[in-house]
Amino acid sequence: MASIYDIKPAFQNLLRPDVRCLAARGVTANQVTLAALGLSLLVGMSLLYTDWHPGIYWAIPLAMLLRMALNAIDGMLAREHGMKSALGGILNELCDVVSDTVLYLPFALLPDASPWLVVGIVIAAIISEMAGVVAVQIGASRRYDGPMGKSDRAFVFGALAMGVAAGWSGEWINWLFGAVLLLLAVTILNRCRQALAEVRP
Repeated sequence: MASIYDIKPAFQNLLRPDVRCLAARGVTANQVTLAALGLSLLVGMSLLYTDWHPGIYWAIPLAMLLRMALNAIDGMLAREHGMKSALGGILNELCDVVSDTVLYLPFALLPDASPWLVVGIVIAAIISEMAGVVAVQIGASRRYDGPMGKSDRAFVFGALAMGVAAGWSGEWINWLFGAVLLLLAVTILNRCRQALAEVRP
């Protein structure tokens, strides 16, 4: 099923000159991975301040765009510049899950939002990434199937954050969260189904 993840190769081509420059300067893939995590933690924690103002949500789309670039860069450094490692594989998976969690949970504090829907999205997002990783355990490739993969979630929450920062509010937010949760359920099923199809004799 189609996903924003499908445009990743074109995005990587834009970043390739910068990746070569970073590699020449001795920057490692793991350093970039940890920088992306640090950015997410910083932005996520800033949204928990008691003096809440909608404008602070402008930080989320900016952070998600930068994080997407950093994630692409760390992968290219690992694959194309000989920096692939077991530690890198662990950091890549764990940091992505932690970053998503700290960036999405603050949406539960929105005045019109259902905290339970947001928590449900975070849990389902973790399960969807686990489904993608478990595919490797049964002999399939790491699954990135949509329709609500990591990049798709970043797009939805980034767009929502811009709306919140612009002053949008209302019960429609919960309908959006419900749709995301439903699409995450479909994503989990798709990843499991595709993994099984890949190893089926």
